[in-house]
Amino acid sequence: MLKAFQDAFSLLMHLDAGVMGIVLVSLQVSSTALLFGALIGLPIGALLATEEFKSKKIIIVALNTLMGVPTVIVGVVVYLLLSRTGPLGTWGWLFTIKGMTLAQILLTTPLIAALSRQILEDSWRIHRDSFLALQLPRFSYLKWLVWDCRFSLTIAILAGLARAISEVGAVMIVGGNIDHSTRTMTTAIALETSKGDLPLALALGIILLTIVLLANLFTFVVRQIAERRYG
Repeated sequence: MLKAFQDAFSLLMHLDAGVMGIVLVSLQVSSTALLFGALIGLPIGALLATEEFKSKKIIIVALNTLMGVPTVIVGVVVYLLLSRTGPLGTWGWLFTIKGMTLAQILLTTPLIAALSRQILEDSWRIHRDSFLALQLPRFSYLKWLVWDCRFSLTIAILAGLARAISEVGAVMIVGGNIDHSTRTMTTAIALETSKGDLPLALALGIILLTIVLLANLFTFVVRQIAERRYG
């Protein structure tokens, strides 16, 4: 085991091309999925937090359900959509980075929407009467709410990042785990461990843990700065 760790750190120290290629694919897919998940999820969460309509509770239940849906189910659904006989087969996204990104968007969006709804709803209860008394336009008070909760919303964004970058099932099914093309850190770790190539699996695991640690550290620092500034 010690030899495996030594070889893993050697791969990292020499910036092995194979390792870096896998890391770049993971970062590209996860960061793009997180961006679109936030752009779609935050407005949905804001609207659910501030508006009242008949199907609101149904949508909230659906979002909460999708938060915990097994990723392989999402992978199978996206696979069927993107397959040659599927409705989106003409896109040619199956076994591509675009297809993997689509699968991760479907995973991150409900999570970010559900968490941001809860965060914004608490703030809306506090400021609702003031907004209504001032007769502010909807866009104005939604923008103010998001800005007021910006530090708390980083938690929802971080949860989306963790959901995306640590995901295995969906990207394995949709991407096919193709070497030098659609292989991510998580799928490579699963494959290389089964093959017995522990140094590569450990090297990728160390990088994955470092990324998650840095994201958590960034969120912690931001919250500390906010608490000191705004008491």
